[in-house]
Amino acid sequence: MVVLSAQNLNLSFGEENIFSSLSFDIKDDEKAGLVGVNGAGKTSLFKIITGEYLPDSGSVFISKNKKIGYMEQHTCSAEGRTLWEELISVFAHLSELENKIENVNIQLEKGIDIDKNIALQAKYNEEFEYKGGLTYKSRARSALLGLGFSENDFNISTKKLSGGQRSKVTLAKLLLSESDLLLLDEPTNHLDISSVEWLEDFINNFRGNIIVVSHDRYFLDKVTNKTIQIENKKCYSFKGNYSDFLIKKEAMQRAIEDKYRADMQEIERIEGIVAQQRQWNRERNIRTAESKLKQIERIKEQLVIPDSKVERIRFNFEPKCETGNDILFADNLSKNFGSKRIFSNVSFSIRKGERVFLLGDNGCGKTTLFRILMSELASETGSLTWGENIYKGYYEQIRKLPDDNRTVIDDVWNKYPKMNQTAIRNALAAFLFKGDDVFKRLADCSGGELARVELLKLMLGGYNFLLLDEPTNHLDAFSREALEDTLADFKGTLFIISHDRYFINKLADRILYMDKDGIKEYLGNYDYYTEHKKIGQIRADNAHKPAAKVNDYKLKKELASSIRKAGTRLKKIEEEIEETEIKIDVLNSKLSSEEVQSDYEKILEITNEISELNEIQNNLYIEWEQTQKFLEDNEEKE
Repeated sequence: MVVLSAQNLNLSFGEENIFSSLSFDIKDDEKAGLVGVNGAGKTSLFKIITGEYLPDSGSVFISKNKKIGYMEQHTCSAEGRTLWEELISVFAHLSELENKIENVNIQLEKGIDIDKNIALQAKYNEEFEYKGGLTYKSRARSALLGLGFSENDFNISTKKLSGGQRSKVTLAKLLLSESDLLLLDEPTNHLDISSVEWLEDFINNFRGNIIVVSHDRYFLDKVTNKTIQIENKKCYSFKGNYSDFLIKKEAMQRAIEDKYRADMQEIERIEGIVAQQRQWNRERNIRTAESKLKQIERIKEQLVIPDSKVERIRFNFEPKCETGNDILFADNLSKNFGSKRIFSNVSFSIRKGERVFLLGDNGCGKTTLFRILMSELASETGSLTWGENIYKGYYEQIRKLPDDNRTVIDDVWNKYPKMNQTAIRNALAAFLFKGDDVFKRLADCSGGELARVELLKLMLGGYNFLLLDEPTNHLDAFSREALEDTLADFKGTLFIISHDRYFINKLADRILYMDKDGIKEYLGNYDYYTEHKKIGQIRADNAHKPAAKVNDYKLKKELASSIRKAGTRLKKIEEEIEETEIKIDVLNSKLSSEEVQSDYEKILEITNEISELNEIQNNLYIEWEQTQKFLEDNEEKE
């Protein structure tokens, strides 16, 4: 059953066309990711769905009795209620029922209208239970704890909450609003990894539908089974999560590129005819030329620009000199603010060429540590030892804007006064600031534009050691991918704070997990970190259990049997990997054939098969690694 259907939506603001002929639907089992570059119209689409905006044409159908929940409808009030009172206000109808039940009970205790009040008591109790009254307080508590608040925070006034905390309260109110269709606009902003994981669990257990705008690709993979992309003012819909979408889109892009090339050749051919007809300059030739020009316009109207033709940010981080092998040794660092301890016992080292990520819950002191490394703050204890020729570049997550009316070009020029105007403008153009955009005041820039300015200034510095605090915040997916690819090729050293798990997985070769008691090290990417963190927790749990008495002979026999089975399974896995690889190669060959490229349905069918085989192959590789490790760990015990 279709829950929501958008048909031929067109939206413009003045002369600027936001999108046109936009159509998609959401069925009752679908949770969709809405993706596209910043400014593509994703938030505007949400406002059309909620009725805040009216499209120029087209319509939105919403299934009867479906309640829509949108974050902007659940803002955090400024009345100075406590955090708990603010969240529980979303259950005002249940609180009202509780009051009615209490009043009826009082009437019954006094012996007033007993028959009438017994009937009311039964009615109110049934309604209260049916609407979730027995669990609403526990659900509210779970939401606050899951989003990173503690029990001690429940009585804090909402007036004292930070911007990020107020966003969390708004999200919690939306999630508990009992809506059937949730519209989530960047819900993972301001959330640390543990809070995002809680949100993923909530969404996966949510029985209604969601449409979520997010640049967090790992999050989209976890919670969505459909992807809607707004690109070049058009809309494309794909079954599957973000990773599935990338595979299918790649196949679609090949078809789009072929058609784009053919259309451009046709336009060029017709333009040649128009030029020829105009040269002859007779009435009949002029009419022919005008007819051909209309033909060109019709081709241009349906022209779809492939990704390779869409302008992207061009990063290029080049260190101006090399460092030695040792970048940094930090020993026993600690930091207090007043009587509050932020962290202690922080020790670690970084060597040349490493890509190290610093993880930890919000408030554990990650940004404070970076500020100590940049000499903006002093550590209470310990020492820092730096290597030779270290040029540090720092990207701040939150940057205070200057008080003046500084423009984009002024801000870059102030940082690099020796560059001439042409060089500055060429650099800004590479970061998509063109024409009058360079004279835009920083105060009027969006979060994404400010992020691009800061990254540009960092790129121009020639630094060989980059400290990046949440560099992917405010960047759209394409810009994130461009940044990832550039940093992967960076010849210097990286130390990065990030909650972007996709980004961490792609780049990290080492993870430092920080809490108030120090740092733990994990030699791998995010998936490695989560797996080994679970193993560490299991070992810690088992350490508290009394050791069971085991028959040594029986144990050795069981181990030998397990090793034999693992060896047999390892050979079988290798065969299955090879067979899967052959199947993928065959399908890729089919995908390249002219017959298939002209059949969009066949392309989707084959890309779905490839996606499934890639998933099977990935699981086989994981199993191979685990089996191989088991055999290596137990080699000496045989």
